[in-house]
Amino acid sequence: MTTSTRQLLGHIGPLKAAYHAVRGRVTVWLARTSPRLLSRLRYREAWGRWPDLDKPVTFDEKLLWLNLYWQHPLKVECGDKYSMRAYVERLGLSSLLPRAYGVFDSAEAIDFGKLPNRFVLKCTHGAKCNVFCPDRGMLDIAQARRDLCRWLATDYSRIYGEAHYGRMTPRILCEEFLDDGTGFLPTDYKVYCFNGRPCYVLCCFDRVPNGKASLAVADLEWNPVVFYRDDPPGGRPMPRPEALQDILDASRKLSGPFPFVRIDFYSIRGRAVLGEMTFTPDACIDPTYTDEIQREMGERLVLPPPLVW
Repeated sequence: MTTSTRQLLGHIGPLKAAYHAVRGRVTVWLARTSPRLLSRLRYREAWGRWPDLDKPVTFDEKLLWLNLYWQHPLKVECGDKYSMRAYVERLGLSSLLPRAYGVFDSAEAIDFGKLPNRFVLKCTHGAKCNVFCPDRGMLDIAQARRDLCRWLATDYSRIYGEAHYGRMTPRILCEEFLDDGTGFLPTDYKVYCFNGRPCYVLCCFDRVPNGKASLAVADLEWNPVVFYRDDPPGGRPMPRPEALQDILDASRKLSGPFPFVRIDFYSIRGRAVLGEMTFTPDACIDPTYTDEIQREMGERLVLPPPLVW
């Protein structure tokens, strides 16, 4: 490697960092001043074409439309992991909720010595901001506080323009640690619901905390569905969860008021346990879906009249 090549490579890292810093500031500005333009630019970058936000057809286009033009207060209540519990209780479904040990306004307010040996800490206003603790004696408390402080300070409405996150009060919820007996994080069953009807179940297994997972999708009869571009022909089979019927019954009740919601569950020794309700999965844009699924889900999603508050 020549000296000039080494010098050039030495500049790449700082240049990338500067680019991402400027891009981040532009995104925050657009999220505040022109969410529609931000949506169009993000879609154009992901799909290589401009979205039709006036007459949306595909699933991603309709998700973007809902984010921009259907800002129902229930999205704020149910998208917040703590206030969602009140909605679930109003529907008489409190048995779905994991046990809660407390809710805190700051990381400093948590007395770890008073928590049980196993627990999960969740920031209530965002995604992938969880501290999983299977053994309190092994927890790096200082690192956990640093992570929670950083997550609490993040306004997720300014990252991709997801408006309902900006109306939530950032808090930390402490819940029971869910153990399905495998020794790993339990499989996450994410139910895609359209206008009050569950249609698909996305199974996330081999999960990494706050990271990636292996994915498989099934219909309500548990037939594999080709959902993603890299799925094999016929889809990826998954073991049927013991609590599937309870999960689907609960999904119908919980999703009733919403044009679209993804409801996340766990099946813990035959018990259906509710994780969260998500209205903007993948921040409304996922180019890894097949074109057929984009169209099919777009047809299922019937848009309501606009509602902005």
